[in-house]
Amino acid sequence: MRALYDFLVNFQDSYNNWFMVVYASLYVIFYLVFAFLSYYAIRKYVLTKHYINEDVLLKSNQALGVSIVAPAFNESTTIVYNVKSLISLSYPKYEVIIINDGSTDDTLEKLIEEFDLVKVPFYYQEHIKTAPVRGHYKSKKTIYSKLLVVDKENRKSKADGSNAGINSSQYPFFVCTDVDSILNPNTIVKLIKPFIESKTKVIASGAAIRSSNSCTFDEGFLVQVHFPTKWYPMFQELEYVRSFLFGRMAWSQVNALILVSGGLGMFDKEVAIKAGGYTHNSFAEDMDLIIRMRKVMYDEEIKFKITYIPESLCWTEVPPNLSILMRQRVRWARGLIQTLLVHKNMFFHPKYGNTGWFALPYFFLFEFLTPIIETFGLFLIISSLTLSYFYGDFIYSDFLMWPLLFVYLFYINITIISILLDELLYKSYANISEILKLIGMALIEPFFYHPILVVAALKGYWRFFIKKEAIWGVMVRKGFKLIEK
Repeated sequence: MRALYDFLVNFQDSYNNWFMVVYASLYVIFYLVFAFLSYYAIRKYVLTKHYINEDVLLKSNQALGVSIVAPAFNESTTIVYNVKSLISLSYPKYEVIIINDGSTDDTLEKLIEEFDLVKVPFYYQEHIKTAPVRGHYKSKKTIYSKLLVVDKENRKSKADGSNAGINSSQYPFFVCTDVDSILNPNTIVKLIKPFIESKTKVIASGAAIRSSNSCTFDEGFLVQVHFPTKWYPMFQELEYVRSFLFGRMAWSQVNALILVSGGLGMFDKEVAIKAGGYTHNSFAEDMDLIIRMRKVMYDEEIKFKITYIPESLCWTEVPPNLSILMRQRVRWARGLIQTLLVHKNMFFHPKYGNTGWFALPYFFLFEFLTPIIETFGLFLIISSLTLSYFYGDFIYSDFLMWPLLFVYLFYINITIISILLDELLYKSYANISEILKLIGMALIEPFFYHPILVVAALKGYWRFFIKKEAIWGVMVRKGFKLIEK
């Protein structure tokens, strides 16, 4: 034990002080830069007078066609409400493509019965290789003419279902979403505007996603947004507000965004197909697609950008308990390291601009490495405290306390600013008590929720490196809280 004690003393004196100071300083600097960029991007979005009025676009006969692609696997609980919501969006020219991805429940049967579907001949072009498609279904009723249901064999990934939907789509742009998600009625209008207004070619656009766990719905339509009442959805709501409003808006501002959520994103279909569509064996298929789309544009030497909208346009049911949350985050961690390794040749390559110089290195240093460094630091702290108890000298004193306190205060300030900015701009919650609850959760998040994410990340890394068989798991839907009539 004395040898370990001496090692810790020497390690602190020789390496740890400088390493921790430099790493923490870089982390804080990056967040300050993100805060400035996000504020600038949001202010620009709010104050800019867009030359295309949304009301005019809604009535235009020249609107760009958009395909909504939504894979469904065992979504019997909410499938009817979800489809009704999707086919009621406000936009003059779009289709809704529901992919029944080999469901083992009665998802397809419910769709056929509710929307009076029949199997139809369909010219299916397999631009992207997928599992076999068994058939296409259309409704006999004109009111449901926008709806197309694709029935296919399951390949154990959402990516394969999305690719089948892309292959079946007729329009030049597609929105990829989860079938259990509820979209704002003006979602298509808001996502398509950057493609129309920008002088630079836009290849993808995204927007903020929020938790629907405690929101009130009426037949698939959002009636009232509420702060989640359960412990884990509360923390996820907080996480979503911070990451979407601050992180992705900042990356979008410097045209280095490499992640548009699989829950809601609009894409240029031609570029997506050139990139090979979604990778069916990827655990981060949304991030992987964006990087490959960016690579296509870099390789073809075409100027482009990916935009993000600081508005909440999508509500989805987040993991309600620890078991499902861990399964989700383990998969995300595996996806992160998998994607970074697949695209390692883009790191610091001059050809790939901000993606290679900034985005990918940042995700390696501050997304992939952070859980490892935090765990190592915790090990040092616990070991030091334990050994100091036996040998009488406290190895870490002010060196530990003040930097940790500074990082904690900085972290919660960023989070609280995100909450207040979101409420100021969009009035997302029902009353002031919900905002105060969210701020209260921000104060305890580093102690109760963040450690869970660290454990999940390390578990994901371990499973990736030992090449444990990938299991996607099933998100058990509880359905929506409906209004009483």
